[in-house]
Amino acid sequence: MGLSADQLRSGLDALAAREPAFAAAIERAGYPEPRIRARGYATLLRTIIGQQVSTKAAESVWRKLEAIVGSLDDPGNIARANDEQLREAGLSRQKAGYARSLAQEVTSGRLDLANLPADDEAATAALVSIKGIGRWSAEVYLLFAEGRPDIWPAGDLAVQIEIGRILGHEARPSEKLTRALAEDWRPHRGAAAIFAWHHYANGMKVI
Repeated sequence: MGLSADQLRSGLDALAAREPAFAAAIERAGYPEPRIRARGYATLLRTIIGQQVSTKAAESVWRKLEAIVGSLDDPGNIARANDEQLREAGLSRQKAGYARSLAQEVTSGRLDLANLPADDEAATAALVSIKGIGRWSAEVYLLFAEGRPDIWPAGDLAVQIEIGRILGHEARPSEKLTRALAEDWRPHRGAAAIFAWHHYANGMKVI
């Protein structure tokens, strides 16, 4: 499970005490709601299906796929499905390959999502080794599904935009700079990321 409301509030209060710009931003936008996803295979499969399509389209593919192969909580159903079935549900050839690769990693035991490495970088590397899962997807999974408090998805465009705005930068900081700016925010960078998305979604004006 992801960071709870109490964990978010505690982390953001700690950030506000270190960084006045964060304190002002929290005053403007308030505290964010938790972003929580289920831990495990189905959440990663949803990530693959949802890549580069709308939420509505991804949900449609999910429903069709479940109708064709059975419960998507069971990776065996995807591992046993053939290309024709996966394409019939609306998966591209590439996504079908990614979905099957993920299912095979889990069913073979090579990927144990209940016991990812405790070290955040090692856990990210384990997830990125899966075809179709990039660093951003891995970091979002670790933040939303495992509630790791110091995950920092510095490559996320909205995070870059909003951190730049909150800190008063004239231009959007690069991924490298966004990563560097947050070094002093350890171990609360996960709360900072969730707050950045919250601030962005609410279109807060920085005075």
